[in-house]
Amino acid sequence: MWEELNSMLDQSFDEMVEIRRYLHQHPELSFQEKNTAHYITNTYKKLDIPYQQNVGGNGVIATLKGNKPGKTIALRADFDALPIQDEKDVPYKSKVDGVMHACGHDGHTATLLTTAKVLKQVQSELAGTVVFIHQHAEELTPGGAKPIISSGVLKDVDFVFGAHLWTNTPYGEIETAEKEFMAGADKFSITIQGKGGHGAIPHQTKDAVVIGSQVVSNLQQIISRRINPLSTAVLSIGTFHAGTTFNIIADTATITGTVRTFDTAVQTQIMHEMEDIISGTCVGYDASYTLDYEKGYPPVINHPKEAKLVIEAANKVDGVKKATFVEPSMTGEDFSYYLLEKPGAFFFVGAQQEGNFQPHHHPAFDIDERAMLLTAKTFVQIIKSYQ
Repeated sequence: MWEELNSMLDQSFDEMVEIRRYLHQHPELSFQEKNTAHYITNTYKKLDIPYQQNVGGNGVIATLKGNKPGKTIALRADFDALPIQDEKDVPYKSKVDGVMHACGHDGHTATLLTTAKVLKQVQSELAGTVVFIHQHAEELTPGGAKPIISSGVLKDVDFVFGAHLWTNTPYGEIETAEKEFMAGADKFSITIQGKGGHGAIPHQTKDAVVIGSQVVSNLQQIISRRINPLSTAVLSIGTFHAGTTFNIIADTATITGTVRTFDTAVQTQIMHEMEDIISGTCVGYDASYTLDYEKGYPPVINHPKEAKLVIEAANKVDGVKKATFVEPSMTGEDFSYYLLEKPGAFFFVGAQQEGNFQPHHHPAFDIDERAMLLTAKTFVQIIKSYQ
């Protein structure tokens, strides 16, 4: 049966690519994925696999019950796109201006739909149940995972697994971690309120550019001088906006950035340190400020037993050259919420396209589509492990 499934996946690869390229041409932003959700439900309707739609928003949940008793395994794929202009010169380039699949979610969806298709064909021999979670809005907090989980979809699930096509990793390699795998991802916005004025009369102003620059510089000392060097954390400034023209001293400055951590105690310390530093800097310049700190997704922390199972499963897949435990990534993912509820693991599947090494969220992002096949075969091996 299992060798037959691998053969079916090989035969379905062209269809998998077709699905991915269709979705790539028709991307939809987070919380706006109505047409994509309809495409997914329509596919399950054709496959005669029961499904629920509008789960937690635009989520779609399909359930395949085998004819034999066994464990219930959930597999998750996200399907939202990003507000980025597609700059690739390919036939399947996005047809939606300013929106593209720049993170591989189209490939995740195509992979899960194809996995469902082949498992359906062996339903009579399948022990247990497979739940296919198609999640909306991974890219934008508060994300789609929490409302989907709140719907009760994991109530009868024993284990949950997810994969991410990863262009930082060469094709043929699969990576995961036994515990901490991806960081908690927060964002913040700081507004400095000074006093504007003429560029030739600076002593009558409170220069928001100067104050904001000091804030940016001082914030960098949190990681280097306030956090235990044995703890892992990142504080990065993403934007700094101030001023209107060359000879006017800015009245306000707005600074945005992100904090990444694995430990809630470290996260809390950074939040307190930021407040103290910003406050102290502004007091020194007789300026005021507001800090809007938004806690994002918690860290993705795998369960060791299930992470080891991923490595074992991947090593049985033809085409996988290497399956290894790696150091955690400081990127974030709301798959973390599933792992807070049930045992499971998240893993990366190398999808680096030869000649195109653009990172995720880049206008020229693309994947080696063969990585979808390795992902599907790894999912099948995971299911096999519970038979």
